[in-house]
Amino acid sequence: MHGPEILARTLSVPAAMGTKGERWQYHPRSDRHSKVACWGILFDLLQTSDVLAEHVRTGKVAFGINHEMVDFRLNRKKNLDLVLCTPGTPVSGKRYGSFRGLIERYGISPSKKEQRLLDSLPDVPEAPVGTVRIALEAKAAMTAHVKALPRLYDELNSSHATIHGNTELAVAVGLVMVNLSEQFQSPGLDAVSRHRQPDDTKRVVQKVRELPRRVGQSEPGFDAIGITVVSCANDGSAVELVTTSPAPQSNEMDHYDQMIRRAVQIYESRYPAR
Repeated sequence: MHGPEILARTLSVPAAMGTKGERWQYHPRSDRHSKVACWGILFDLLQTSDVLAEHVRTGKVAFGINHEMVDFRLNRKKNLDLVLCTPGTPVSGKRYGSFRGLIERYGISPSKKEQRLLDSLPDVPEAPVGTVRIALEAKAAMTAHVKALPRLYDELNSSHATIHGNTELAVAVGLVMVNLSEQFQSPGLDAVSRHRQPDDTKRVVQKVRELPRRVGQSEPGFDAIGITVVSCANDGSAVELVTTSPAPQSNEMDHYDQMIRRAVQIYESRYPAR
């Protein structure tokens, strides 16, 4: 799997964000981190699932960005970071991109090896969203971890509820990036925030693990959810991927690799090759 490494490598390079176009590695008002995370997830899904790759090659699956899903029962609306879907009817005059085209849009930094792998995969087209098959939602806890926990939990909880309230067959996938750095430069603040590590990260990991996960199609919860831990001071120094505890380990269900494998297993059972 390559998604977490791509995320850390890409966020290491500051990008123009905020109202004045200042360059930051992470900005709470920017969705760059979530879009890069979802790009990495799709990259790994395509490598892991021959069925999904074939659906892309035969034109059965495309993707949409910031797609609004509506919970039919509660009339609750939510924009999802990235969805894989059946293509809908194109809007006249609108230009659509592609999966590979997102590299330039979000400044994604694949390695030479990852670029070769990408070249061997089908290029997923962007299209109007027909029926959602996989919905991806990525969130981050970078600073003020404990204070942000209630909102983080509520946003994630509403995501899977809206996805399945819209399309019961859709595979709901969530990823949370947690910052293990002991200090963090918050955009717009002169002071550097200090964190109590690893305790703050452990609190977030534990809270995410309380989110409902479904093992049956009629149950509420995420179909697959993962946690990625990074060390990001947001001061221009390299963002490092953390693989030791408190990051989930390879045998734990919320490890990134386990998330990808579970999402693929569920996708292929609901949308088999034909």
